[in-house]
Amino acid sequence: MAVAAVSNQLYYDNIYQERYMGLKSENPEDFIEGSPITYAKNLEGDLLIVHGTGDDNVHYQNVEALIIELVKHNKMFQVMPYPNCSHGIYEIEGATLHLFTLLTKFLEEHVEAGGK
Repeated sequence: MAVAAVSNQLYYDNIYQERYMGLKSENPEDFIEGSPITYAKNLEGDLLIVHGTGDDNVHYQNVEALIIELVKHNKMFQVMPYPNCSHGIYEIEGATLHLFTLLTKFLEEHVEAGGK
């Protein structure tokens, strides 16, 4: 499950990223290596992607970039966009309950009780 997740480190907030990873221009390989889209081709199992389309922290283009990579490599996944919702996905009445219900159902359907 990926909720409001950064899929490409190059798209995320410069001030935050540069504080921990240095400048993109001086350290591009770490930004690429730290990006989930780099490893999309290796996806195994089930993936649920959830994101608010109005997220001004982790922009929706992160979802689009990940979708492109997953499709390119014929990886199956599910997407739940929340229209005009920000990073916290709370602007729509009932969104929090809907989100938690969605996540719970996904776990119940895709994860064995007790683990392996």
